[in-house]
Amino acid sequence: MGEKVVAKNRRARRDYKVLDQHEAGIELKGTEVKSLREGNIALKDSYVDVRKGELYLVNAHIAPYDYGNVNNHEPERDRRLLMHKREIERMAARVAEKGYTLIPLSVYFKNGRAKVEVGECRGKDHADKRTTILEREAKIDMEREMKNAQRD
Repeated sequence: MGEKVVAKNRRARRDYKVLDQHEAGIELKGTEVKSLREGNIALKDSYVDVRKGELYLVNAHIAPYDYGNVNNHEPERDRRLLMHKREIERMAARVAEKGYTLIPLSVYFKNGRAKVEVGECRGKDHADKRTTILEREAKIDMEREMKNAQRD
């Protein structure tokens, strides 16, 4: 069946340096799954929180399902993420260190099940962001020069 990417958090890779990535399942209600399949999710200011040995996706906005009834879900409720206990403990220890945080990088369907890619991240300062931009521009210039050299 494969993977179908529903949403990516592009801002996360700009504002944070991703050190490690993990795949987690997400506990959803019925109308949330239907809304997610339509691509109605925003990960802009969301993060992952560790509470009592469990992971929760916080501030992720899943729009209410258009054809839902009175039992439609709350758009910004905290959603539990499903991972093995050892992985959660390892991530919680890393987050306890200064400067580390857990950020959702993308949401996708894998074999019909909703998954979240969680990144262990460290915030970039202004100089780091500038360095990343310069490296990207240098790479583009180098590719352009290689392309022009092949033409000659």
